[in-house]
Amino acid sequence: MRFDSFRQLLSHQAAERPEQRALCYGKTVLSYREFYERVQKRAEELSGTGKTCLGVLCDGSLDCVIEIFAANLASLQLVLLDANAPESLLRALIAYTDIDLLWGDEDLTEELADSLTGGVRDGAGKILFFTSGTTERAKAVVLTDHSLCQSAWNGSAKLPLSPEDKLLCLLPLGHVFGFVCGLLWGLSCGACVALGRGARHYADDCGFYRPTAISVVPLLLGFLLQHGAVNPELSLILVGAGDCPSSLLAAAAARGIRVSFGYGLTETSSGVAISVRGDPFAMEICPDDSVSFAEDGEILLQAPTCMMQGYYKLPEATEAVLRDGVLHTGDLGYLDEEGRLHVTGRKKDILVLPDGTKIFLPEYEARLMKALGHTELAVTLRDGRPLLVYSGQADKTALLNALMPLMAELPRGQQLRDILITDEPLPRTATGKIKRWELQQKAGKA
Repeated sequence: MRFDSFRQLLSHQAAERPEQRALCYGKTVLSYREFYERVQKRAEELSGTGKTCLGVLCDGSLDCVIEIFAANLASLQLVLLDANAPESLLRALIAYTDIDLLWGDEDLTEELADSLTGGVRDGAGKILFFTSGTTERAKAVVLTDHSLCQSAWNGSAKLPLSPEDKLLCLLPLGHVFGFVCGLLWGLSCGACVALGRGARHYADDCGFYRPTAISVVPLLLGFLLQHGAVNPELSLILVGAGDCPSSLLAAAAARGIRVSFGYGLTETSSGVAISVRGDPFAMEICPDDSVSFAEDGEILLQAPTCMMQGYYKLPEATEAVLRDGVLHTGDLGYLDEEGRLHVTGRKKDILVLPDGTKIFLPEYEARLMKALGHTELAVTLRDGRPLLVYSGQADKTALLNALMPLMAELPRGQQLRDILITDEPLPRTATGKIKRWELQQKAGKA
């Protein structure tokens, strides 16, 4: 069923299947009736605070889910934050998005209390997700409960769940893929959603909950397969939010599990295309969406029911990508003879890692140039990890040693896998910009 709002979704499911399980978190189980009642009670409390914009430090817990839905029912603007982000970053994001009330870890919320600002006037229904990237490049994407509900319906029209299914949510709720495909997809279909118990339980949550479906990023899929952590009841895996080696999809399929691959963006409230048969990278376009292409092969999307309202307080950035209702994705692709979408690469200067996080290359490369005192270099991916392509004469060991202090500052997944030294010039356009996908091909052949 297509829902227009979170309130309609919860009230309908509570009326239609009141005693059916809605959420599981550890040994705690809430029926749809109990879930709706707890959300309503918390919404009344939030309405009485006089606040207008709630920031949620998402920890994936049952109380976190209740808080998210309650804030929406209380007509607060909602901002979903990564509870593990550095305090300095959280302070900047809180000020940027006008948060005047914070939910989450008590010690952390107390530390951040002096960052709270004056709130908003027109935030009802708005839900802000941050684009992943470097600290300086993160933007808040303005979505709504309506657009998110339409996205959940769009995906379930291609890949439905039943009320008998149990969907395991291991992904962070502060990312739109995790929120829509790890939570809202299941609730909108009347299924039970099992909330993961945190990273230390990744290897045993499948055995504990016995799900029939799960949404994962490629890195998590690899972890589950490597540790034999999939249960025999699991019949459907949805993979998204990053490039996925075909070997991983084949390994899952070899276990008799149906594997689908999804493509979408935060700006479109998550997925716009999903594979449902045959080649997992040949994706069918979701019902409400349409795809066209620019002359250079860039994917252009029209998603009227799911499109963002814009980037928060960034009208110029919004206009740069959203023109006359058409989103210029920065991704490259084509439609095959059956009208299925194939994504072949990224036009933007962003690397998408297997865990779904992104590296903004101009900043990353500038730091490498400063550390090495050399400008003829660029970064691409090889086997899901950053690879430095260095044009010129150099000793690899000396380069690695020079980069050790910088690498120590970066998360493990963003650290360089290797260095490719070449005497050939870097592939560039007539204006001097790196031809990223020629560089990718060069790295793959090396």
